[in-house]
Amino acid sequence: MLNNRITAVIFVLLMVFTLLLPKLAFAVENEPLDEIISGFDDKKPGAPADAMQDVLEGFDDDTKEVKPEFTKDEIKPSIFSLNGDVEFGASYNFAHDKPEGSETDWRGLSRLRTELNLELNARFSSSWQARISGKGAYDFAYAIRGRDEFTNEVIDNYEKELELGETYLQGNLTKSLDIKLGHQIVVWGKSDNIRVTDVLNPLDMREPGLTDIEDLRLPVTMTRLDYYIGDWSLTGIAIHEIRFNKIPEYGSDFYPGSQPPPHEDKPDSCYRNTEYAAAINGIFSGWDISFYWADYYNDMPHTQFVSAGPPPQTGWKHARLKMFGVAFNQALGNWLLKAETAYIDGFEFFSPPGREYSRTDVLAGTEYSGFKDTTLSIEAVNRHINDFDEALKLPPDNAREDEFQWVVRLTRDFLNDTLTLTLLASTYGATGQDGALQRFSAEYDVTDSIQITGGVVLYKSGDLARYKNIGDNDRLFCEIKYSF
Repeated sequence: MLNNRITAVIFVLLMVFTLLLPKLAFAVENEPLDEIISGFDDKKPGAPADAMQDVLEGFDDDTKEVKPEFTKDEIKPSIFSLNGDVEFGASYNFAHDKPEGSETDWRGLSRLRTELNLELNARFSSSWQARISGKGAYDFAYAIRGRDEFTNEVIDNYEKELELGETYLQGNLTKSLDIKLGHQIVVWGKSDNIRVTDVLNPLDMREPGLTDIEDLRLPVTMTRLDYYIGDWSLTGIAIHEIRFNKIPEYGSDFYPGSQPPPHEDKPDSCYRNTEYAAAINGIFSGWDISFYWADYYNDMPHTQFVSAGPPPQTGWKHARLKMFGVAFNQALGNWLLKAETAYIDGFEFFSPPGREYSRTDVLAGTEYSGFKDTTLSIEAVNRHINDFDEALKLPPDNAREDEFQWVVRLTRDFLNDTLTLTLLASTYGATGQDGALQRFSAEYDVTDSIQITGGVVLYKSGDLARYKNIGDNDRLFCEIKYSF
């Protein structure tokens, strides 16, 4: 297995460095126009002062102003614009052993997905605009390998997808007050790799490590108001749609167990269950700060008793949480310092039943861009459960009093920013004992419209429940994207 991983990394690096080409530069210097035509203003000695004027005098009378001609119905630019992209992606799992019994064989091709994204924008005036977006996708891997090889849950949730994207109406109610209504994404916090105060939108977590957080957020229906006062802005949000993370389905290669999950109790999207959030943001010269508050449902469910039985029945439930958070950025030359902290109250666990817990999350990070065409970022967070009970360590909670995560990202651009190499390492625990993943990727812009991405993702199993059985999921991936 180790030789397979080393071979995969060497394959990606060879693919990347064969694309490196020398860079040429050209410079053009233009002579000032004033120097070229400066002599034409001088009169020749001895020439009558009015001779040339007399010769040209008659031409002024025949000169007529040329006016542009317009059609009867003048064509005005459309208020609508349509754009989108077509993506084709594939994943190949190379580290799995042959399965035993009736288990799904995840060796070889695991994804062959075609996806169409469309976005229609409308600008009604300088202060009002709208957007409608959506995507449709189909994964041919299941038809190629045979649908009978997979669970119904995998086929229903992975093979095809039709989903509404960001769809909203946005405008100015007054000079200082904006409103945004509809299906939207709101990004909180300063971290690019770890979520602390960024709690409003759920994530697509079905294939972890393949893409960044910015591409994983799922839009939800909400009403947002923004009020601006000098360097400050006040934001109020009401979230009308109750939506949770897309997690690995039973039978998938990232599902942590061998038994199907219990019934999940999902709150209805009604006015009684509306989620609320507010933020205060200040942007200043070289630094910014934000204060957050949210009253929302936990995207990850906890296990609870449904009935005493016999036999006892359990189910999944989403606790109602309250979050108070602060995020801070400070630019110092080539350095960018980041900090976030959040106090979250209302966590529930299987045992002891009926008790609520709070958690304190603290993040610190830095980003350095002093190297040519290179950016290096390091971020770390510790999530501490306050008043921890030792019973939480037992199944099905498997909770930790402290959960530590650190992320390193190294990005370098080549070939006039057309080729980008990225190394991302996300580690749980100081040495990865709780689980880890590394992604090596190359992104190349063939043209302004065509982009090719390829690389390898390596996984390490750990003590965290969601990382228990992912160590054999190492995969090569490739994606081709055409934008229009």
